[in-house]
Amino acid sequence: MRKLTFILTLFITIFGLSSSVIAAGAVEPAYEKEEYHLDADQYAKFPLPLSKYEKKTTEDGKTDLGATLKYRAAQQNGFNLWATIIFVCAIVHTFLAGFFTEMAHKHEKRHQEKIKAEGRTACAKPHDDAKDDVSFRAHLFHFLGEVEAIFGIWVIALVAAIFYFFGISEHGFAEGMGVGFKQVEYYLGKDVNFTEPLFVVIIMAISATRPVVRFAEKIVGSVARLLGGGPAGWWLSVLTITPLLGSFITEPAAMTISAMLLAKWFYSKRPPALFAYATLGLLFVNVSVGGTLTHFAAPPVLMVAAKWNFGLGFMFINFGWKAAIAILASNAIYYAAFRKHFADLAKRLDGTEDNKIKWADREDPIPGWVTLCHLIFLAWTVLTAHYPVLFIGGFMFFIGFTQATGHHQNEVSMKSPLLVGFFLAGLVIHGKCQAWWIEPLLTTFDNKYILMFGSTLLTAFNDNAAITYLASQAPGLPIMSKYAVLAGAVTGGGLTVIANAPNPAGQSLLGKYFDGGVAPAKLAMAAIIPTIICGAAFMSIPTSGMYEDPKPKVEVTATDSHDHDDHKGHDH
Repeated sequence: MRKLTFILTLFITIFGLSSSVIAAGAVEPAYEKEEYHLDADQYAKFPLPLSKYEKKTTEDGKTDLGATLKYRAAQQNGFNLWATIIFVCAIVHTFLAGFFTEMAHKHEKRHQEKIKAEGRTACAKPHDDAKDDVSFRAHLFHFLGEVEAIFGIWVIALVAAIFYFFGISEHGFAEGMGVGFKQVEYYLGKDVNFTEPLFVVIIMAISATRPVVRFAEKIVGSVARLLGGGPAGWWLSVLTITPLLGSFITEPAAMTISAMLLAKWFYSKRPPALFAYATLGLLFVNVSVGGTLTHFAAPPVLMVAAKWNFGLGFMFINFGWKAAIAILASNAIYYAAFRKHFADLAKRLDGTEDNKIKWADREDPIPGWVTLCHLIFLAWTVLTAHYPVLFIGGFMFFIGFTQATGHHQNEVSMKSPLLVGFFLAGLVIHGKCQAWWIEPLLTTFDNKYILMFGSTLLTAFNDNAAITYLASQAPGLPIMSKYAVLAGAVTGGGLTVIANAPNPAGQSLLGKYFDGGVAPAKLAMAAIIPTIICGAAFMSIPTSGMYEDPKPKVEVTATDSHDHDDHKGHDH
């Protein structure tokens, strides 16, 4: 297992550093950042920068949404439309994951019966270390049913579309394959930023280690004891304290710790399915809004903090304390609704005390200096979150430290972090090609409630960080629109697994407690009530940041400059 951890860590290092190596090549960008208002030079021909699109307006000068979407969908020979169709197929696939998992189980059962009858099991073979013959078909269906792998699987279809639209259709098959490959290389190797997926892999692996979880368990446990202890006390404290802690240790770390504590103190007792889904939906929403006390921990906030000047004070005054109130209110409502089930869970807890404790669940003390070193590694990862070379390098030292203190550790599990990273990488690849339709939907309406609702709804079908990022690219947004978009993005972060970057981590750790995996429709239904509560808290409690822009002068200048360059861009 240690060799596997080393190999996986080495893979992460190579993957994280490869983008820097590729970027060193002298290649002319297709779109320069200054001319097209991009955050960095873009090397692939797609997707078109937003400033390249012509404005489609009605007779009274307002944006014509229908004409805008129709015009943009047809650009680059229809690539925009096909990229979105592929993205929608990936979303639909997530709803069918349970079907593929069930098929995998059927094929595996059939395969086991077959190899047993034909003498192809490990026991029937003459070797000491023999293994059963495996079913390729069963493993294929299992892979198709792995939610964390779905968006990565559909990247294959997107790559095929890139080969066709930017290679084969323009240059024929032979030459087009080479041209298409170059476009894929530029897009994946230069234009797509994989920093967030890599960061989530590392922070999730460190957060799930025994010393970190035990430290968090002590903090949350002290609150749980004040609330009476038992499943009810732990349930309330985990769903209240840890999401708010995410504002300081980042949301992915908070999700990992919350999921592991809930697995131990709640899900291991096998609560009713309705209660299990309600808790998962509540967890996802709480973590999504709990990171808004600061300006650096929640991905959707981070995307706009610098550009909109949403600093630490602004976030706490206008979002943070409202999020805390919403979390407390949501927890109170769900606690009241499922209160009668806690007594049953407590009985199940009492009935498991005599069971033999597994090594991974041992309660022997961990030296303070070991825990302190883990927290330092965790802090280093958070502080260097934007620099893969630094946080991946730190993780290499961390792996060495865990092996040197192995008797205080459990194995550093890399399976779940890597799957989550794969999920987010696929989502980033697809999401970058969706700006053509998301941007006009966010900027066409000026009603704050419509914008907030639209942002919440869009977040359910795309990563909420992508929603706020696209809004930050729109020039001249009034402060109320900025506030509404950000409020909607963090509010809707619990509706689906893809809505918020930490959600896949929670599903990966808790999915085994749901028969057939987490059902997307049931998760959305479970998250609706806390989503409404959070939305109401953000939009109905007035604060100065809803009406006073912290950086108005810069926004006006940027608008004028953008309008001037827009005319320049249209001449290209």
